[in-house]
Amino acid sequence: MRRTKTVLFGDVLQEFFSRPYVAAKIAEGKLPDTWREVVGNRAADHTTELKLENHVLYAHLSSSIIRSELFYRREAIAAEINRVSGMQLVNVLIIK
Repeated sequence: MRRTKTVLFGDVLQEFFSRPYVAAKIAEGKLPDTWREVVGNRAADHTTELKLENHVLYAHLSSSIIRSELFYRREAIAAEINRVSGMQLVNVLIIK
């Protein structure tokens, strides 16, 4: 079969990466960098694990002081992660 319309490779890649499932997986892969940008270097250094399951972000922290500070800001942090990533990635943030 011969294709009559020529398509630029960049356009094909852009269309592929703009699909909702692919875009969500890319944003999920960038989540550690987004977390560091939103909460700062000090809190990100004390974060031992980030896990995203069904739009619920689980953040494990080794410092109880930082954990309690982030606990009170968890809704604002979730909203900021969604804003930075450009999509509704996190509905609930659970800090352990």
